[in-house]
Amino acid sequence: MYEGVVQDLIDELGRLPGVGPKSAQRIAFHLLQSDPQDVARLVQALTEVKAKVSFCETCGNVAEGTQCRICADPRRDQSAICVVEEPKDVVAIERTREFRGRYHVLGGAISPLDGIGPDDLRLPQLMARLSGGEIGEIIIATDPNLEGEATAAYLARLLQPFDLRVTRLASGLPVGGDLEYADEVTLGRAFEGRKLLNA
Repeated sequence: MYEGVVQDLIDELGRLPGVGPKSAQRIAFHLLQSDPQDVARLVQALTEVKAKVSFCETCGNVAEGTQCRICADPRRDQSAICVVEEPKDVVAIERTREFRGRYHVLGGAISPLDGIGPDDLRLPQLMARLSGGEIGEIIIATDPNLEGEATAAYLARLLQPFDLRVTRLASGLPVGGDLEYADEVTLGRAFEGRKLLNA
């Protein structure tokens, strides 16, 4: 335990996701030993991001304004929406360069243990987007874990009354992985999603 502002800094850093007590202490002492201009740039970046960045009114992705760059791009396919949990998922999918449609960020996943239910997600905004009638496919790209699966199942039921093609991203074995290390659920999914090679 340290005194005063050093401990306050460690405590605040420790509140960040993925930063434990030892990491918080390491970061705090790194900042103490850093050049004052480096620390000032960090403070300025944090202040600017809080002042300038918000969430897109259409999809919920991060934006510097009312719309994100994807929703503002007229070249994107407006008939397909990929539903993800968080803005970081949009970045991951964009890196693949496989999807040219638009996104809808839910802002989390259904997790009763964490007190997150359907009412805590951006589902009304998704339903409003479907009312225009120009959407033909919803791709559910929630995480392949318990919460993501629950959210995907809930979405599939919610979207049944609509005349839509509702798909889920395939999941299975990672490239470079070994079968012996795969869990039963992942291996089961790999069998369900197997492809014909001699077609």
